[in-house]
Amino acid sequence: MSNYKLIVEYEGTNYHGFQIQKGGIITIQGCLEEAIAQIAKKQVKIIGGGRTDAGVHALSQVVNFRSNLTVPVEKLPTALNSLLPKDIRVKTASLVHDDFHSRYDAATKTYLYLIEYGLVESVFKRNYCWWLKKLPVWDNMLTAGKYLEGTQDFAAFTASGSSVKSTVRTISSFDLEVLGNAAKLRFTADGFLYYMVRNMVGTLVEIGLGRRDVDSIKRILKSKDRTQAGVTAPARGLFLEKIQY
Repeated sequence: MSNYKLIVEYEGTNYHGFQIQKGGIITIQGCLEEAIAQIAKKQVKIIGGGRTDAGVHALSQVVNFRSNLTVPVEKLPTALNSLLPKDIRVKTASLVHDDFHSRYDAATKTYLYLIEYGLVESVFKRNYCWWLKKLPVWDNMLTAGKYLEGTQDFAAFTASGSSVKSTVRTISSFDLEVLGNAAKLRFTADGFLYYMVRNMVGTLVEIGLGRRDVDSIKRILKSKDRTQAGVTAPARGLFLEKIQY
């Protein structure tokens, strides 16, 4: 039985996240497994490199699954895309070694968050960014964001009630790129907690808007208390950009 690796992009607007859930809720995983099953002629379970939440997008999600398909691997993207909704696309397919695991083998993940500023929200960008009506001080957000780098306890930035063995993660890099009235916030880490990126972005925006001082990030981290951090940024601005192995 072969181990297949897919690189997938999707718009998460119409989905309840990546992972299959009970109750027939539509998810990215569910759609992918349904399409693969039509080709494999039996149910196939896929493993995702990142479990994106409802409304979150992916530019380069990685999944793997085991099967014996008759379709040549180089033609698999075309075959799957003919069966998938238009907001889910398989970009590439390849055969990988038997022990490859898209989630456990991941060394780092990079998430991108898009923010735009303007008095009137764009009709065409509304599903892909957090639209602000007041211009933040980008430099303050960049300075504050740099305090997030390193190996630290991010308990203050995880969702309340989250159950994980450890809330310590290593953010290897944070960057903020300004493009006109827009900004790209990019986080690379060995892993992320539930809602961690969106909670960090919400806090950085409050700093950019002058509601918190730049050094407040240090105090929030030290507190390990979710109530000390800022609002949760909307899911629509978040993209799983890259997973490195």
